[in-house]
Amino acid sequence: MNYQWYPGHMTKAIRMMQENIKLIDIIIELTDARIPASGRNPDIDELGKNKFRLIILNKADLADPAITKKWKEFYEAQGNFVLEMNSKTGNEAGKVKDVVQSACAEKIERDKKRGIVGRPIRAMVAGIPNVGKSTFINKLAGRASAKTGNKPGVTKGKQWISLGKNMQLLDTPGILWPKFEDQEVGLHLALIGSMNDENLDTVELACELIKVLDKYYPGVIKEKYNISEEQLIKFEEEQYATKLSAVLSAIAENRKLIKQGAVPDIDRASALLLDDFRNGRLGRLSLERPE
Repeated sequence: MNYQWYPGHMTKAIRMMQENIKLIDIIIELTDARIPASGRNPDIDELGKNKFRLIILNKADLADPAITKKWKEFYEAQGNFVLEMNSKTGNEAGKVKDVVQSACAEKIERDKKRGIVGRPIRAMVAGIPNVGKSTFINKLAGRASAKTGNKPGVTKGKQWISLGKNMQLLDTPGILWPKFEDQEVGLHLALIGSMNDENLDTVELACELIKVLDKYYPGVIKEKYNISEEQLIKFEEEQYATKLSAVLSAIAENRKLIKQGAVPDIDRASALLLDDFRNGRLGRLSLERPE
């Protein structure tokens, strides 16, 4: 499957970010803690190469904590400020303002020497679609300032949001990039829901998820769905030719997702598996390692 999804509004969003970057002191870049590398748009690196950078490893409650710790150390070693966060609880929101103040300390001091006092720090909040930017902003602001939704593409235009006298946030739409050189990047983005599922083959995507989880977390799917070896052998010996489709058939059978003719509904099983992964019901799992 070719993983590409680049709606027209993303080109407009990039242009808007380019026009506003000169107003910005720091970029707060959110990336999904389950895919910290694939979840970072290289266009944002180019756009903000002369700006301070705070990387938020968002949805850390869904990711493997030991792996997230390694990613935090990895990005800090590159000179970035890094925070782990669960935007839904907002437990780390208070730290964000402190880190932004620390990151911009040199700039604030330069302003003071030039007689500029009290000017709020301006931060651009950027990231890929469905990474939780709007929820993050609302927790930071303590109010519903940005539109939210559990699908990509909710934020379509820019929004300036004031956080008291000392900080202003520019919310920007989630942006992907026009072409993925590495299709594994596209796969990871599709798995966490940063692409529109309507443009994807759900069964194929679920099979890819099974392969990735079998590599890093063998046994997690069998345990979650009570799949036995006997079931897998049975389905492989029948009309289901591959181990991957046998797993989906077993999930369907155990969750009573059956089509007419007593056939396991692997389409519904695929959708269930993806939804369970995306919402953390399979456990705290990461799809990428720094090494």
